[in-house]
Amino acid sequence: MLKGFRDFVLRGNVVDLAVAVVIGAAFTGIVNSLVADIINPFISAVFRKPDFSYLVLHVHGGIVKYGNFLNAIIAFLIVAIAIYFGVVLPVNKLLARFNKPVPVVPPATKTCPECLSDIPAAARRCSHCTQAVA
Repeated sequence: MLKGFRDFVLRGNVVDLAVAVVIGAAFTGIVNSLVADIINPFISAVFRKPDFSYLVLHVHGGIVKYGNFLNAIIAFLIVAIAIYFGVVLPVNKLLARFNKPVPVVPPATKTCPECLSDIPAAARRCSHCTQAVA
């Protein structure tokens, strides 16, 4: 039972996922600072409000806070753009540099269907049994 658990934990996917969660948690602080310290002041300069949370809709006594939703969308887009251009794109370029496609080399020999001996790939007859080979 413990051997199975050890094999599960030490598989590459689980370790990669654990690293991704830790890096993601650390990256959250950076993105929150980007939104709070850089993006929101720009919004404040343009709209004269610190963010979009002032946008509300009053519907039959209820309050729909669509401004908070806009803030969440902006934060998500910033995270997605930062992850794509800061992590995904560089890693893909790095992997493409290391994982060059291997050229496919046709086999030098083929097997005779009659006697099962190896003959050159360009041969039309088997040199062992003289059988015609397609």
